[in-house]
Amino acid sequence: MSKMKVQDATKELSRRAAKLLGDVTGVRTAAEKTLAELRKIENGFTQQQEAEREEKRREEQQKALSSQSKAWTMPDDVPVEKTEEKKEEPKPRPQKPQQSKPQQPRPTKPRREEKPAEAAAEAPAAPAVELPECHDDNAQRITVFLTGLLEHMESPAAVKVYEEEKGRYKAILEGQKLGALIGRRGETLDAIQQLTNYAVNSGSEKRIRVHVDAENYRARREASLESLAMKVAAKVKKYRRSVTLEAMNAYERHVIHAALQDVKGVTTYSVGTEPNRRVVVAYDRSENN
Repeated sequence: MSKMKVQDATKELSRRAAKLLGDVTGVRTAAEKTLAELRKIENGFTQQQEAEREEKRREEQQKALSSQSKAWTMPDDVPVEKTEEKKEEPKPRPQKPQQSKPQQPRPTKPRREEKPAEAAAEAPAAPAVELPECHDDNAQRITVFLTGLLEHMESPAAVKVYEEEKGRYKAILEGQKLGALIGRRGETLDAIQQLTNYAVNSGSEKRIRVHVDAENYRARREASLESLAMKVAAKVKKYRRSVTLEAMNAYERHVIHAALQDVKGVTTYSVGTEPNRRVVVAYDRSENN
């Protein structure tokens, strides 16, 4: 009997302990919820305080800026007076009496008479050939072809043909402002000459040679090349180094070789392939030893 009472008492104690534990757990959960809500309220209050402080600080900054702008800005209606500094005029210094020196007349140099370059440039160059104008069949074919070619090139130049020797003709283009027919370094004139030789000799049994010139360009170019050859030869002998000239056609290379063939201390030869074949002026050590 006593044993049953002890068991019942134990069960009752266990039930009450479990109930008490459940009540404690509920209280703890409710306390945690209450604490979380208090934290939210505290955070909201803190944020509100921060916002109020930030707004107050901005207002103070705006007031400070407005006060500074008022202190430094000048109203528009206040006239500004410009003060001009008076410059002191320099006092005239007493001038010392200068002794007048007798002026000697300067020797006058005789003036050189200037030749009218424009008139000489505009005047058509007379042909350097003193041969009678030729009118045979070959000359007529040369004239017909060149006249038609010049018409296509819209050039008013006239054509005159001379026979230098048998089978060799010279066609002179006469007129004003023939620079376009000559071209850079005679390239256009060379092309006209090449076309003329091809057209005249096409379908003909006996070949002839046509030499085309304008404003005596060939003679002037030959003189220029000879002068260039002499200058380059002097440079080669002075520095003992070879000099390669610019690309030239066969005729111009022949002019360089002929001009320097009797010059001691230098030798000439050609390198490269057409149309970029060049003349080399080299130092000849055998003749200088």
